[in-house]
Amino acid sequence: MSQPVTFAICGCGARGLEAYAPYQERHPDEMKVVAGADIRPERLAMLRERYGVPPERCFASGAELLAQPRLADVMIVATQDRQHVSDALAALDKGYHVLLEKPISPNLEECRALQKKAHETGKVVVVCHVLRYTRFYSVLEELLRQGEIGKLETIDAIEHVAYWHQAHSFVRGNWRNDLETSPMILQKSCHDMDILRWLAGEPCLKVQSFGALDYFTAENAPDGAALRCLDGCKCKDDCPYDAEKIYITDPRTGVHGGGKGWPCGVLVSDPTEEKLREALRTGPYGRCVFHCDNNVVDHQTVNLEFASHIHATFTMTAFTQSCHRTIKVTGTLGEIEGDMAENTLHLRRFGRPERIIDLREEGGQYSGHGGGDFGLISSFCKLIADGGSRGLTDVDASVESHVMALAAEASRLVGGKTITLADF
Repeated sequence: MSQPVTFAICGCGARGLEAYAPYQERHPDEMKVVAGADIRPERLAMLRERYGVPPERCFASGAELLAQPRLADVMIVATQDRQHVSDALAALDKGYHVLLEKPISPNLEECRALQKKAHETGKVVVVCHVLRYTRFYSVLEELLRQGEIGKLETIDAIEHVAYWHQAHSFVRGNWRNDLETSPMILQKSCHDMDILRWLAGEPCLKVQSFGALDYFTAENAPDGAALRCLDGCKCKDDCPYDAEKIYITDPRTGVHGGGKGWPCGVLVSDPTEEKLREALRTGPYGRCVFHCDNNVVDHQTVNLEFASHIHATFTMTAFTQSCHRTIKVTGTLGEIEGDMAENTLHLRRFGRPERIIDLREEGGQYSGHGGGDFGLISSFCKLIADGGSRGLTDVDASVESHVMALAAEASRLVGGKTITLADF
């Protein structure tokens, strides 16, 4: 690659600035961030200090950035869900290739509009379904395509959201209310719909779904619960969702354990205990989980029928200790079982010894999503540098997963009615 691919970032939040942009620090010959926009001055300061973007190329809104002549090869669109399509359409009109944070949109007509515009402009539009770029899922897909377990018959997948992640992102945080963002099955789990479609290798024909917001409601608030965790709550000691634990004292997620990035970095830049306590006293992340304006589900199941008589089940649940994914696939000649946290696959061909496939990289170093974040950027940079036109998760592939997710939500809302995707 003679020159790095240049990027502008529309939305310098946890995904745009902290998941994708850091690839430049390891691979400056492949990627260079040259412009960006965010409504928060502290995020623009990070853009200048960490990536050397000059002040005149740091903009206070996406609209300001997109009003400029084209400043880079690629626009990363990492704004809020319902801004994605308008920002991406404007970027395509300016001549950018687009790397779009998922989901495209909770509105299927908007998804189709972006798909149409991508074809009209001839620009590359890749959606950030990062799981396809992990070793875990890419090796699993390769095993299936090679026929290691015969004809694929079933897929059972579980997304373990983790109790603290649910509280952070989907009860207190930005994706708590689908009127502002997207339904949980689309926002959190379009990754999983995309993976199921990819592994099946066949179009999805029908879906059925059940789910609910069962626990994080005012009716379940224990006696003595305060509206804010730091306001003398009498339930703090026994509450795992206590904000002080999650952001300050927990050794895995809190600042006492050295947590300077996500999730603490979402509340304040360069987190300290003092800054976090102030944020918890005044901001949304200090609210009691039973007294928020959330409406997205805390658990959901989906049954899916693909062509060639392939059937799948998917479960998303908030109520797990850790944040990871597990999967089991069965075929006519064997089965494969995997845990993304362990990063191993267990291949069991019937009548033969089990084969354990260890996918851990030497030293155990990964970027986010099991290496998928950097895998995505690496693949995308190569695609643009080589003049390619179709990415592994281009907009055409992504729209399929969005149809699956939106149909699942439609099914859930009417009590689990089976929905035929061709009709939907």
